[in-house]
Amino acid sequence: MSSWNRYIKEFVSYLKIEKGLAENSIFAYQNDVAKLHDFSVSIDKNAEQISYQDLKLFIAALYDLGLSARTQARIISGIKQFYGYLLLENYITVDPSELLDQPKVGRKLPEVLTIEEIDRLIDALDMSKNESHRNKAIIETLYSCGLRVSELVNLRFSDLFFEEGFIRVIGKGNKERLVPVSASVEKEISIYNDHIRRHQNIKKGDENVVFLNRRGGKLTRVMIFTIIKDLAERIGLQKTISPHTFRHSFATHLLEGGANLRAIQEMLGHESITTTEIYTHLDQRYLKEAILSFHPRNAVN
Repeated sequence: MSSWNRYIKEFVSYLKIEKGLAENSIFAYQNDVAKLHDFSVSIDKNAEQISYQDLKLFIAALYDLGLSARTQARIISGIKQFYGYLLLENYITVDPSELLDQPKVGRKLPEVLTIEEIDRLIDALDMSKNESHRNKAIIETLYSCGLRVSELVNLRFSDLFFEEGFIRVIGKGNKERLVPVSASVEKEISIYNDHIRRHQNIKKGDENVVFLNRRGGKLTRVMIFTIIKDLAERIGLQKTISPHTFRHSFATHLLEGGANLRAIQEMLGHESITTTEIYTHLDQRYLKEAILSFHPRNAVN
């Protein structure tokens, strides 16, 4: 099965160099193809020998393992990317994954925080602690700018253009976008930088990174998740939230306030408008609740 190892290695390089995908995305695709590789061992076939029927058996095996439709869909997407690459490089002449159907995945509406809940999370911070000034700035930036957690931890001072009123964000595939920045974000980052960060011993190479840990190094994604989880537990929040919840809340509140969907797409850095359209479902739910609550015809006599 030596061809598998070579193809997977070349596929990873293709995703990294030519597609410019983030490490997490590359790792996910690599894992998806590795699952097919494991399956191919049982039927004794190389990658170029796999047929459409073989892939149908593979998908059936995933179903038997109890994997959710969403997980199956993600794996199928990875397999399609892999065979698309093999076809591009002329390792195969027919793509066996071309006719594979994606399992139907119900569109799950993401959890959204109210403005009151966001204020409660911020109020739960103990501002006598140095890291709370940093954490307040983190929450304000996540919510006010709609950043992904990876974009937040990689934010640099050279990306901040406060006088012009925006920040530069490096998103998926190293694509840049400009996001308007609120006065609250500028204020909290400035306080954190003036009173906490500039007094730290900063690790070499992280001098330009905005948010640092206690040891003066760049924060990890996991640390941001932990900060949010601890605050949610502290206020007894019943919703299951993550850093991404602030991004969803940012988009939903903009839409509820009348922002154009295309403008929200630009600020979120979505490549396709269809990704952003999930927030129209959220907005419709909001409108339904508003109508049921306030429309005179729904008033209880």
